Amino acid sequence: MDTTTDLVVLVDENLQPTGTMPRRDVHGPDTPLHLAFSVYVFDSAGRVLLTRRALSKVTWPGVWTNACCGHVRPGETAQEAAGRRLAEELSLSVPELIPALPDFRYRAISAEGVVENEICPVFTAVIDTDPVVDPDEVAEWCWIEWKVLQDIAVRAPKIISPWAATQIPLLAAVGTQGLLTN
Repeated sequence: MDTTTDLVVLVDENLQPTGTMPRRDVHGPDTPLHLAFSVYVFDSAGRVLLTRRALSKVTWPGVWTNACCGHVRPGETAQEAAGRRLAEELSLSVPELIPALPDFRYRAISAEGVVENEICPVFTAVIDTDPVVDPDEVAEWCWIEWKVLQDIAVRAPKIISPWAATQIPLLAAVGTQGLLTN
């Protein structure tokens, strides 16, 4: 990817843009605060799509997580970025992305010392199509019952990404009705 187009938007504590940085350079031991997003994709039966991150990923390689995560580019909203990445990573086009946790923010440090430091709105979507994954992004995927994933997040959070382990209980507090309808 061309580093002049694959830029991450950096922000200050007041969420004001402070500049950009190439995505490949943004994550490290001193990752600046930047804009991102997460998406949870449900099917009409209420199952949720999990993906296992490709082993080549810089942050949390091989870890199970939500359907899709990514970064907001300059001039793009989080919702637009989420739609773009769903198409790029999973070949999915969803009819509607529902803002579920619009103010989510987190910071996490991987075992390798890589820091995530993101303003990360969380969206949900409903679709009854299986993904066709980009193997550079996703190692494997599965549909799982939402209740089972909630139990994993509470009882065994280390087997999923740290952002998913934090987001899932918050999404559960919103309630399934809030996740699947506007």
